[in-house]
Amino acid sequence: MSVSLVTNTDAADAAGAETFELYRDDWGIPHLRAPDANRLAYAQGRATALDRAWQLEVERHRAQGSSAAFLGPDSVAWDRFARQSRLADTARRCHKSLDPGTAAWVGAYVDGVNDGLAAGAARDERFARTGHTPTAWEPWVPLGIWTATHILFAGFATKLWRERAARALGDEAVTLFATDGPGTAGSNGWLVPGDRTRTGSAIIAGDPHRFIEDPGVYQQIRLSCPEYDVLGLAVPGIPGLGHFGHTGSAAWAITNAMADYQDLYVEQLRPAWNGGAGDGIEALGPDGTWEPVHRHTETITVAGADPVEVEVLETARGPVITHGGTADQTLSLRYPPRVRRDLGFAVLPALLRARTVADIDRALDGWAEPVNVVHAADSEGGLLHRVAGAVPLRHRANRLRPVPAWDPQYAWQGWAETPAEPVQGFAVMANARGIASPLGVEFAPPHRADRIRELLSGSADWSPDAMADVHRDTHLASAAPLLALLPGPDGLSPAALALRARLLAWDRHMAAESTDATVFSAFRARVVRRFAADPALAGLAGAPTGPEVFHPWLYLVPRIGYALEGLLTTTLLPGLDRAAHVRAALEETAAADAPDTPWSRVHRLAPWSALPDPDAQWPGLGGDHDCVNATSTVPGFTDLTARASAARYVWDLARREDSLWAVPLGADGVSGSPHHLDQLPLWARCDLVPVVTDWTLLTKESV
Repeated sequence: MSVSLVTNTDAADAAGAETFELYRDDWGIPHLRAPDANRLAYAQGRATALDRAWQLEVERHRAQGSSAAFLGPDSVAWDRFARQSRLADTARRCHKSLDPGTAAWVGAYVDGVNDGLAAGAARDERFARTGHTPTAWEPWVPLGIWTATHILFAGFATKLWRERAARALGDEAVTLFATDGPGTAGSNGWLVPGDRTRTGSAIIAGDPHRFIEDPGVYQQIRLSCPEYDVLGLAVPGIPGLGHFGHTGSAAWAITNAMADYQDLYVEQLRPAWNGGAGDGIEALGPDGTWEPVHRHTETITVAGADPVEVEVLETARGPVITHGGTADQTLSLRYPPRVRRDLGFAVLPALLRARTVADIDRALDGWAEPVNVVHAADSEGGLLHRVAGAVPLRHRANRLRPVPAWDPQYAWQGWAETPAEPVQGFAVMANARGIASPLGVEFAPPHRADRIRELLSGSADWSPDAMADVHRDTHLASAAPLLALLPGPDGLSPAALALRARLLAWDRHMAAESTDATVFSAFRARVVRRFAADPALAGLAGAPTGPEVFHPWLYLVPRIGYALEGLLTTTLLPGLDRAAHVRAALEETAAADAPDTPWSRVHRLAPWSALPDPDAQWPGLGGDHDCVNATSTVPGFTDLTARASAARYVWDLARREDSLWAVPLGADGVSGSPHHLDQLPLWARCDLVPVVTDWTLLTKESV
């Protein structure tokens, strides 16, 4: 296959294409060394393109809304949303607002990508299979990838579900299904201060929970120049190490704060008669006047199908994401990066230069998107537990459901202060209510956070190696409310009596080898499906309408599966006979005579891939969605897991070389390469691989 790219040759020469060094450890993880920060950014871009050209191109085109051009009709729904929500235009605006130093740093990364894409594409047969030829990136593309990656992070689509629930069940039911499913992102994180570790220095550990993708969404990498030497987890397509990093004397990690910072506005539109042309549109604004609406049409090219025309509208609130067709409301989306023209990219190089917790804290004052809870520590004993990101101040109703655009009380009124707390004992972040509570509506159940605290309390002598036991814990506390509703023995069939006794004796661990875990999941699934079929919820049982990209938030069965714990006890559904459903589900599960199958036999990894391999074999796993080992099923729908730990890390502040990490697949994004799947067996067992910091233990590659 022939690949040609037109690049900014002068910029590439300035970045120093021939002046960086690329080393790899035994896991193929890139370690980069360059004379200065910009040439190091160039090296990061070039090495990433070499290892992950296909992934970079998929993400670039998803940000542009042009992925259907080589991935086909299945990608049209996303491309339409990307264009209607104006992701690429937002990225361009944010790029124009960058300070000159950050812009040059991002530009050096892009030059590196452009200089590495041809070699990377030549390594990967997916380019030839799809006929896709990469073209040169523009300087704003990393900001586009960041925007596209996080646009659904705050779950504004949940407001569509709440609106649907309120219409069907009444306004008091607007948060009836609150438990944050189907979650697109979560995380565990914990900070153990030095007085509870073997070395006397802090340890930071955890794992981000995301949809598992092939190639993986995080890239292990080391970036070294005279100014700094930092290792951590990069997002391919983005320079630096925004989420997880260790500078040697300081380290940081994040989880999703579960903040609500994106709003949906119900818009009233009408034709605007501009000099008789009649092709304009107006929207009713908050001051009672009709305002002009931006309007244009774009064309999505689709491989193997006809092109698709997309109308793009934008009011003064933001881009219109539902309008006409099956949408029963015209809704605009208001999100901070488009309003502020700022993604917080200046924070990324500042984090690389951090030497202390104070440096990290100052840098994070400029963080914008997404909103995160942060743990940080340094080798001098400094500790940090704070929220970082841009959250608008506005009416509480904005957080719950779409609000009328023409009512001034729902306008944004500035930006919220981000909370911080002192670290006492140890700090845990697992998306539950806590430090970020003032900024959100729905949070994860407390089970993961409580379990991590319980496990950490069991020792005052923690070491990096011991942290793997926390990562792999499979206790499922959310099983308790369902098991508490098991009927008494009177009137049960003999098979149901035996199943009842088995479930009550179960240790409540979703361990990979547990057959009881498999039986519990089958019982839980039947309860969920019976609830979904109950007449009390009939108003929510229909197929979703509106844009396809939002449908995962609008199906009843997953919503019940994730909210089951609350639905078992709520008083808002007096007609729902929970006891009868639980009894019937117990009898059905017993009658099905479920085989004694280990949980890992049915609970298997099912990663997303832009070009799936139908013959791929993926491992079975332990854990479940409310376990510390958060391998999410969709109760009532599937035991497979598509969302789990997208990486695991243990940062040791005493000796960085004692730190540990792992990713679900491997360092290389090219299928069939030696380091594409070499970490998968360890990751499936929650084992980690050592961080290597000694350059003499690395293998140098020609660049």
